[in-house]
Amino acid sequence: MTSFTRRCLLVSSLGLAFAHTAFAQNDYPSKPITFVVPFAAGSATDQLARALGQSITEKTKQPVVVENKGGASGMIAAQAVAKAPADGYTVLITTNTTHAANEHLYKKLAYDPVKDFAPLSGLGKGGQVLVVPAGAPYKSVGELVAFAKANPGKLSFGSGSSSSRVAGEMLKQLAGVDILHVPYKSNPLAITDLLGGQINLMITDVSTGVPQIKAGKLRALGYSTQKRSAQLPDVPTIAEAGVKGYDMGYWFAAYAPANTPAPVVAKLNQLLNSAVASAAAKSFFDMSGSEPWTTTPAELAQFQSAETKKWGQVIKAAGITPE
Repeated sequence: MTSFTRRCLLVSSLGLAFAHTAFAQNDYPSKPITFVVPFAAGSATDQLARALGQSITEKTKQPVVVENKGGASGMIAAQAVAKAPADGYTVLITTNTTHAANEHLYKKLAYDPVKDFAPLSGLGKGGQVLVVPAGAPYKSVGELVAFAKANPGKLSFGSGSSSSRVAGEMLKQLAGVDILHVPYKSNPLAITDLLGGQINLMITDVSTGVPQIKAGKLRALGYSTQKRSAQLPDVPTIAEAGVKGYDMGYWFAAYAPANTPAPVVAKLNQLLNSAVASAAAKSFFDMSGSEPWTTTPAELAQFQSAETKKWGQVIKAAGITPE
């Protein structure tokens, strides 16, 4: 083969690669996109995914299908997306549970939170609310803590996500109380048992807890971050209520399988950023008491790294032994 022929083939190959990349970006999406959610229908993550999907469908004219794969603290969903084709048509709408906390809560993961994914964008941030049944004898965080101290091991708290779990464990640690942890596949399932009296309390996302609070079925005792919730302005923060140093929030983010083409990642980032600013997403943020938060893929990767370190420190300090 002559040098001239080799140059021609090289130019041709580069041209085809460029054309393929341009086509991937311009043609995407050309079929339905699946949003995989690690938690049950009705959870905050599910509600956000559906709001974002509605906006993206309106913009692209392509359906967005929300697929709930709850269980195993989000690991089932994360593993499914990690193994999906890297074509941009399978997206994980998730939280710090799968991408910051799980590696500290479990000895072995079926996925790598960094190597198996292409970060797309941050989506939102928020806090949680400490709730008990409306008929519970304790009407404040102080009364709950006093009851727990007087009755060690007799109270139980449920959790359906790592955020809820670590929030409960932090309460135990900082308040110096012994409360049994009961795991669930999702927060809505834990709420059901809380209402039924199978557990005594939980710290849940606002979108899951507020409807039951407004219906008079649950009593809100405290909010988990340092700032009160706009949805529950009369509810003090847990720190305000006497548990000094208490501060635990959560975040939502989107990821595609690793090796998803850069142009497709860029297009998804644009679509998600636009969707976060949509009317449907605003309704979710207003209802849930969370706030919109968007990033570039690189910014999300950096944030995830910092959060993974932070959650590891919190989990270790809470005395949680990896399962």
